[in-house]
Parts: sequence; structure tokens; C-alpha cells
Amino acid sequence: MKTMSDSFTKHSTGTHTRLYAHDSNMSFLFIPIYAALYIPCFIFLEKHSYTDSAVVHMAADDRIPFCEAFIIPYLMWFLYMIGVIVASYFTDRDVYVHGFFYMASGMTIFLIVSFLFPNYHDLRPEVMPRSNVLSSMVNILQRTDTPSNLFPSLHVHNSIAAHITVMHNRVLRKKKWICNLSLVLCISIILSTLLIKQHSLFDIITAITMSAVLYPFFFDSADKTTDRLS
Repeated sequence: MKTMSDSFTKHSTGTHTRLYAHDSNMSFLFIPIYAALYIPCFIFLEKHSYTDSAVVHMAADDRIPFCEAFIIPYLMWFLYMIGVIVASYFTDRDVYVHGFFYMASGMTIFLIVSFLFPNYHDLRPEVMPRSNVLSSMVNILQRTDTPSNLFPSLHVHNSIAAHITVMHNRVLRKKKWICNLSLVLCISIILSTLLIKQHSLFDIITAITMSAVLYPFFFDSADKTTDRLS
């Protein structure tokens, strides 16, 4: 299958082709360049009125309880993304490039979907069921983050992309505690999107589907086996 490798210098390991970013001193610019393009588009979509947009809802959403404690992993998503990106940049530059384009592709698809199919949900509780610090944190989040443009969930897609990046990183994947921590963070962040009512189950399903479809374009499933045997 043709991959993003065709846009960069190729490095063959015998059984697969990887993005060869070790010689690219400019790869650190990928993130600020993409952010300069992505953020204005995201802000524009956030300011768009969503009252006439499609409502995202599944029957299962009504059975999912609200749990304010999951605001912690939800907010840890930001540190998780930064940690994986920085660690990958300094430990396995070509996997860093793969991971970046894996994440950025999903984020671009999200923008396109949000522009073509404006959507929102009405799952958030009008009154927090419990009064505590964590509930207050959820309240603050939901006052600043509109319940619009929800699918596919970027919290979910980028968490999956981050964990896959860790598992393909030739340095990080040798450290079991890092792999386990990454998996726990990935799963808890995905659950948090549902349990603090930031997303519908539909958003999670579409994000997982998108991640699965995009995966073979950016990562060769033979990477880990090949490197382990080399």
C-alpha cells in the first residue's frame, strides 16, 4: 500500500519502508506550521452557530453515567500528546514523523466533517449531580468548550495515535512501564470523553473507525517484528 513515505526520502529495512526523518532538521517545524493552519479553522468552527446543526445522539448515551472524576484523564490528554510528541522527536525521529502525520490527518478530516456536517449534542447535565472541586472543573471546561463539532472525536483519535506511536517507537517500546502507562492513559482518556459528557458514543465509534482506516497509511504493522529481529 502506498504510504506517506512517498512524500519524503525513503529508508528501506528490507521488508518495509519508513519515513526517513533522521536527516530532516526541519521536522520540528511540522507542528507549528500545522498549528498555524489548524487553530484558525478550529476557532472559526467553534464560533459558528450550531443551533440549526444536526444533533448527535445514541440511545446508549442515556445509559452512560456522569462521573466528574474523569475530568482528570480528560485534561491529561494535553500532557499525553506533548509527552509523546517530544519523546518521539528525540528518540525515534522517523516514527515521530509518522505519528505527526497520523494525528494531523485525523485532525484535518475532523475539520472537513465539521464544516460539511455541523453538529452538536445536548448530553451535558444542566446541573452538576454533585458539588465538589472536580465538578467545578467540568463546569469551567464546559463553559469554555462548546458542545459542537464533535465527531470524529480528536481526544479519541489522537490518544490512539499517541499510543500507537509509542508502541512503534524503537526506544520507548522497550520500556514496559512507558507502554503500560501509555495504554492506561489512552483508555482512560477515551472513557473520559463519555463520562464527563463531552462526547456521544457515536463520536467515539467514528474516531476509532477513522484511526483504524488511517493506520496502515502511516505505520507498517511489520515494524515491531522486523526491528525486534534485526
